[in-house]
Amino acid sequence: MGQGYDSGTRGGSQSDSFDPRFAGGDGSTLQSRGAGFPGFEGQNLEDLIANAERNLYEPVLFQFDSSSIAPSERAKLDQVASFLKGADRVGIVLEGHCDWRGTQEYNLALGDRRAKSVENYLSTLGVNASVMQTLSQGDLQATEGASSAQMAKERKVELLIIR
Repeated sequence: MGQGYDSGTRGGSQSDSFDPRFAGGDGSTLQSRGAGFPGFEGQNLEDLIANAERNLYEPVLFQFDSSSIAPSERAKLDQVASFLKGADRVGIVLEGHCDWRGTQEYNLALGDRRAKSVENYLSTLGVNASVMQTLSQGDLQATEGASSAQMAKERKVELLIIR
């Protein structure tokens, strides 16, 4: 399915069995999970993500090695919840990211915890779980050797709107 990565290395080797860009924290892939959003059943989630609106909402930022949502970030999610509860045939992919520090496996799991933390918070605001999917990018999009300021921007959950 694309470029895979060897454990513990960046850049890795070719692999048809695993692509961390499309991995859930449980090791499932978007291809194996498929789209489960109401109105999008049976559609390829990978394709939906490729066409998602990525910049409609600011990403939710996290502290180093944390999946806790800071009070200052909750206002962003309050806006997202209002939008999702009032929209028809809309889904959201919660895409967790990490900075480059840590192993690939650890960062995939941390990205998943961050995405699930956002999903849980949105659920407490009344967003139906059926319109949300989580995904971890881990450190795949991180810049190795980045400054502290840049790494702070890489520790996030991006909010991808599917219409």
